[in-house]
Amino acid sequence: MQINASRLAEHFQTLAKIGQIGETGVCRPALSPVEKEAFRAAKQWMEEAGMQVRIDHFGNLIGRLEGKNPEAPVLMIGSHLDSQPYGGRFDGVAGVLGGIEAVATLHEAGIVPERPIEVVSFCDEEGWRFNKGLFGSRGILDRLEEGELQRADKDGITREQALREFGCDPDRFSESIYPPGSIHAYLELHIEQGPILDKQAQPVGIVTGISGPLWLTVTLKGFAGHAGSVPMPLRQDALVGAAEVILALNRIVQQEQGSPAVGTVGNLRVFPDSRNIIPEEVVFTIDLRDIDLDRRKRYEQQLLEVMESVAEQHRLTLEIREDTNSEPRYCADWIKEIMREESRQMGLTPPELMSGPFHDALALSYACDYGMIFIRCRDGISHNPAEYSSDEDLALGTELLYRTVLGMAGGA
Repeated sequence: MQINASRLAEHFQTLAKIGQIGETGVCRPALSPVEKEAFRAAKQWMEEAGMQVRIDHFGNLIGRLEGKNPEAPVLMIGSHLDSQPYGGRFDGVAGVLGGIEAVATLHEAGIVPERPIEVVSFCDEEGWRFNKGLFGSRGILDRLEEGELQRADKDGITREQALREFGCDPDRFSESIYPPGSIHAYLELHIEQGPILDKQAQPVGIVTGISGPLWLTVTLKGFAGHAGSVPMPLRQDALVGAAEVILALNRIVQQEQGSPAVGTVGNLRVFPDSRNIIPEEVVFTIDLRDIDLDRRKRYEQQLLEVMESVAEQHRLTLEIREDTNSEPRYCADWIKEIMREESRQMGLTPPELMSGPFHDALALSYACDYGMIFIRCRDGISHNPAEYSSDEDLALGTELLYRTVLGMAGGA
């Protein structure tokens, strides 16, 4: 093994303490003082690996190792350091620390790559604080949407305010955009966040593509009334309507046996939120994903018909906002072939599998070829403090990343 596995493990241990909740959990909101503290640690390690480091105006931490040809399109390696509110120590972190370790190994070996290499911790991949993710990776590609800066978190802080408090200037976004053709390819190392590698007793896997996510925010509005005096047939109960939609989503995504389609309602807000008032308004999120875009569109149409029927039956108004809509994106064959060959050299036989979760790679896939490596996580648990990958598996994944970088960027 050419990477420094003990150094990599120490870096994981250090970051796990930044934003730590409980014994093993982490909460690092995007654009928060806690994430800034994590950036300071990662910045130091990037500099020790020979990189020049900056934070751009989208809130991305970027370390750059110069190549023999500084004008050549960059090989980008990345992931994120923000976490879920009740998250684990490895989601996103593996890709950033693995990228830093890969570059550190190049630097210590005196290898100068043919093209520049950049390691990026992208801003707000998770999306829970402002209810829309992949902000930094979409930002550098000029793919932000109208109104994103006005999105507010639960405390009323807008994304624009958070960016400015973080030291960024949204008025200077254009300075941080990568021109078309300036990114050669993108690599991302990530824990699997699913059970396939664990069940097959394989430490790493090669990703073949990312399922397309559809995110919706649904508002059902009825009429509040006293819980003790309004007869059941006369009620306009928004929560009853929402419950029927949630159950319908669960049925729809399971109608074809063996389908990888998944549907989730992960957030629900009830107004006026009193035990003896009929709920007048319910706002909830829908997360629908599938690797088959036609099937996902079919399920979306079925769900829409259910929502319209429920709203009519309970005399509710229905409002649907689309937050994210992406088609499935597939990894580049030439990058997968490098990974296969390097895996053989390491004595590994990694399975090839799709990614249900989306990653910053999804955004980058619209600008360049991309590849991903998965690392086994115990029992497939993620977005949970119980999330766990062993030091040995993290080192193997990082070693494969390093060898893939060497195969893609060259140098001597």
